[in-house]
Amino acid sequence: MTPVSALCFFALLAGCSSPEPPSDNEIAEVLDSTKRNLVFVEGGEFWLGDVGNEAGVPFNPLNEDNKPPKRVELDGFSMLKTEVTWGDFVMFLRDVGRAEDYTIDNGFTRAVSLPIISSDDPVSPNYKYKPARSPNFQEAENYCLWLAEKAELPFSLPSEAQWEYAARNRGQAIAFATDTGEVELDKYLRGPSYQIDPMQPVSGNVLIHSLLVVERRPVGSYPPNPLGLHDMTGNVAEWTRDWFYPGFAHLSTRNPVATQPSRQHAGKRVVRDLAGRGNHIGGYATVYGRMGRSLDSYFQGFRCVVNQPEPIN
Repeated sequence: MTPVSALCFFALLAGCSSPEPPSDNEIAEVLDSTKRNLVFVEGGEFWLGDVGNEAGVPFNPLNEDNKPPKRVELDGFSMLKTEVTWGDFVMFLRDVGRAEDYTIDNGFTRAVSLPIISSDDPVSPNYKYKPARSPNFQEAENYCLWLAEKAELPFSLPSEAQWEYAARNRGQAIAFATDTGEVELDKYLRGPSYQIDPMQPVSGNVLIHSLLVVERRPVGSYPPNPLGLHDMTGNVAEWTRDWFYPGFAHLSTRNPVATQPSRQHAGKRVVRDLAGRGNHIGGYATVYGRMGRSLDSYFQGFRCVVNQPEPIN
């Protein structure tokens, strides 16, 4: 048994017991760090969807679900500069008494890859600073609503338009949400799974690797985009709060969000940052890649926004 698989095994064993609820101080620390990690994104107008490069060539030629672009206007909002961490997410599940719902004993077979326990060990796949992978859409949404209740601020998952606007540096025609707008792939996870070393130094400016490999870098390991947001290309894919529709014709032009499911794709929400799923062929890893995932899909990460048109003090 490899060190990583052994840690997964012991995490599973520990996950079978009922976790203690967090203390008030632990929750206060999460709220304080969350507020410190908010980045204000000034509102404005932009073309939502694949606008193409200067030569008119689409960034994502194999996908028609992001065309034609639609002109929309957004109010300002604040967004978490990193994906929600595994440690913060597990604390939320402990606080609301649902951590023990996601165990093999309770029928959650995916606990093999998502044991609900947080670790202080950087080598562990459950290291607290690695990105959370919610066991379903509802718990990702619930986390942001939990923040809203605790912090008394209008937190939510980002709308698809908010997500893309922020990833594109307030709507610029760029391909990737990195520091340079281009990708320099980290060499991490490129070898056989038995050679994975979580302590391998970071290289490049983005991690794009198969979703089948659960291991990821701690949030914020790579340089942020010009707005100060990390990992909006790569690491893990991210939930938005929109129901999935092909294209954008259904959306309003001001602060758009799809609040009703489509008949054709009922039960699917929009997931962005397909680079976090390892997709890279035909431009799917660009900031224009999008897909609908069922509500019980369990490998997506997420970040939260505050729907307030001025910065948070």
